[in-house]
Amino acid sequence: MWQHIIGGIFLQLKPLFAAFAIALAATPAIAQDKQVTTTTSEKKSEDDSKFPPLPDDKSIDQSANIGGRTIRYKATVGTISVRDDKGKEIGQVVYTAYTVPGGGTDRPVTFAFNGGPGASSVYLNMGAIGPKRVQFGAQGNAPSDSPVTTDNANSWLDFTDLVFIDPVGTGFSRSLVDPDETKKHFYANDPDIEYLSKVVFDWLVKEGRLRSPKYLVGESYGGYRVPRIAYELQSQIGVGVSGIVLVSPYLDPASGAGSTALSPLPWMIDLPSMAAAHMERQGRLTPQAMQDVVAYTRGQFATDLLQGRSDPAAVNRLVDHVTELTGLDRDLVAKLGGRVDAGTYLREVHRAEGKIGSVYDSNVTAYDPFPWSAERQSNDPILDALIAPTTSAMVDFVTRTVGWKTTARYHALSYEVNQAWDRGKPDDTPVQDLRKAIANDPNMAVMIAHGWDDLSCPFMASRLIVDQMPDFGMADRVKLDVYPGGHMFYSRSDSGASFKADARALFHR
Repeated sequence: MWQHIIGGIFLQLKPLFAAFAIALAATPAIAQDKQVTTTTSEKKSEDDSKFPPLPDDKSIDQSANIGGRTIRYKATVGTISVRDDKGKEIGQVVYTAYTVPGGGTDRPVTFAFNGGPGASSVYLNMGAIGPKRVQFGAQGNAPSDSPVTTDNANSWLDFTDLVFIDPVGTGFSRSLVDPDETKKHFYANDPDIEYLSKVVFDWLVKEGRLRSPKYLVGESYGGYRVPRIAYELQSQIGVGVSGIVLVSPYLDPASGAGSTALSPLPWMIDLPSMAAAHMERQGRLTPQAMQDVVAYTRGQFATDLLQGRSDPAAVNRLVDHVTELTGLDRDLVAKLGGRVDAGTYLREVHRAEGKIGSVYDSNVTAYDPFPWSAERQSNDPILDALIAPTTSAMVDFVTRTVGWKTTARYHALSYEVNQAWDRGKPDDTPVQDLRKAIANDPNMAVMIAHGWDDLSCPFMASRLIVDQMPDFGMADRVKLDVYPGGHMFYSRSDSGASFKADARALFHR
């Protein structure tokens, strides 16, 4: 059965993937000087075969038509070393930067992170806000689609420089230490925040940009990272952040499905996105219609859930409303007591067509290769379709266009990193750091962006989180925007354009 890991750009792990680690063989020390020299040379050769040196930073001049005008910019692929407390290099982080010459210290710079854990930044880079894009994430996209990029009209490069950072284990970024040390330094929530914050600082120093306005954008688990990085930069590194943008963020691990047998939150968070997808299929999806769904979810739905069997009328009312909102068979909804989980919804809502919906956008489907199986046995339709075009497009750009030649493997998504990740406590949440960062800096603004149809990181969780924040200027400083589409709503050009307009307003507030 496919596993649902809430909180990454991929929330499902293929059952046949297993975590593995490659350790260098240790050669016993030998007393004679000549033999010691030979052993050292052999070990160095082994290290070199595992870690071929990465190329020096490489830049090229490019241009793109963005926002109706030609933007000339410098594209750079470079590396920043990660060192431990003793100064030993333990990792190398590869980044892709797009900078417009002549902007001066007033031009903003934005650092972008994707999620997973185990996802590279290619999705925000070549799907959402970078100057070039490749199509993925929508109905009809396939692995064999051409990986040729085109100018991205919805890029943010016309109002901010962009730096896309690939955490260790993703993209071309890599650890230089053994698996146990790798997990300790890179594959856990807190160390991840600490070293990535230092990478941001090191890039600013390297490029002389400490005086520039600084912004952060994070998608999915990147939405977990960014609030914490903002506070880490403020309070530990010594860098202020003007604003953050959270794209389909994973903000509250404790609110996910299965978190508690009594809480109505998991069902309240998923239902509105199911309803949005159903209304979209019927051509009835509007912000006003969703306001009514949200009001029902926070009111009668939650009350009827808590009544349970003590009130048969409440149960019947619940089943009727959920059936109407989701479009599922009433008998099925009744068997589930009105509590429809995402996995069941995605399997059943398209069953008559022999298809399965994506957890990232339930209206993006693929044929079910095992339609008669009691349990789902295939991976996510969007996830399986996007690996090929994004990987091919990014590697082609880096190695051929930029000329940053390497034989290293590029990881758009690393299941190994995801499986090795230490996720900490279930209640380990970035909302606390988000509150502290905002309270600490009255000039810092926050934009939270979601797609209506996303069941991996539903918009309703962010709606509830924002509404529970203390009232210290939140109304005009923390904004929630929801667009047609799913987790990668920006794959739809209209939603991408609206997202860009709303982001530009945050930069120019």
